[in-house]
Amino acid sequence: MGRAHEVRAASMAKTAAMKSKKYAKWGKEIFQAAKSGVPDPEMNQNLKKVIERAKKDQCTADVIKRAIEKAKGVTSGASKEKTYEGYGPGNVAMIVECTTDNDNRTYTDVRTAFNKAGGTIGTSVGYLFSRKAKFVFTDLSEDEAMMALMENDADCEEIKTDEAGNTVILADPKDFESIKAALEAVKADIEFDEAAVSLIPSNYVDLDEDHEAKFRRLLDLLSELDDVQDVYHNANIDLDEE
Repeated sequence: MGRAHEVRAASMAKTAAMKSKKYAKWGKEIFQAAKSGVPDPEMNQNLKKVIERAKKDQCTADVIKRAIEKAKGVTSGASKEKTYEGYGPGNVAMIVECTTDNDNRTYTDVRTAFNKAGGTIGTSVGYLFSRKAKFVFTDLSEDEAMMALMENDADCEEIKTDEAGNTVILADPKDFESIKAALEAVKADIEFDEAAVSLIPSNYVDLDEDHEAKFRRLLDLLSELDDVQDVYHNANIDLDEE
C-alpha cells in the first residue's frame, strides 16, 4: 500500500495514543475530585470546574461518566483503594495507586505491566516520598499567589516558579482547602494545571536513553489500566516530551 499509507497509519496511531493519554489524565482528575466530595457536579463545585475544563479539552462524555461512576463505587464501599510499590526501569522508585473491586485482577495487571517494561513490584519505596498538597497554575505570578495566601491567612511550605513558568505551591495536605480558597478569592476563575494532594519524591533519578524508553513504556502500560488512578515516581524526565 506504499509509504503514504504507512505514514498515515503511524500518524493515526500517534493521535490515538495522545487522545488515550489525555482521556486517562482527565478521567483520573475527575475521579479524584468526585471522590474528595459528593460525586455530583451540582453539589461539588470543584468537580464541576474539573468537568468544565475537561470538556474544553474535548474529553468525551463517556470518560467523564465512567470516572464519576467509579468514584461512586468507592464512596459506597463497592470498590476500595489499593497501593503497589516497586522499582521501574533504571531503578526509578514508583508508587501506583488503584481503585478496584477485584484485588487479584488489579495486582496481576499492574505486575504484568511492570514485568513487560523491566520493572518489579513488591519493594517498599514509600519512605522516598512525602504527601503534599500541590498546586500548579499560570493565572497568578509567584508574588501574586504569595500575597493571596498572606491576605487570607493560608499557609504553605514552598512557593516557586518552575522552569516552564508555572507557579507551584507545596503545602501540608491539611491546608489544601484553605490555599485553594485563598487563590480563588483573588481570582475566581483561576485554572489549575494541577490541584491535588500528591506524593512528592525526596530525590530524583536520571535515566539513560534506553531506560527512559522502557520507563515511558511502563507509564503507557499503566495508563491503559482502568483500575490505576495515580502513578508517582522519581524519574528526572519531562513527560510532556515524546
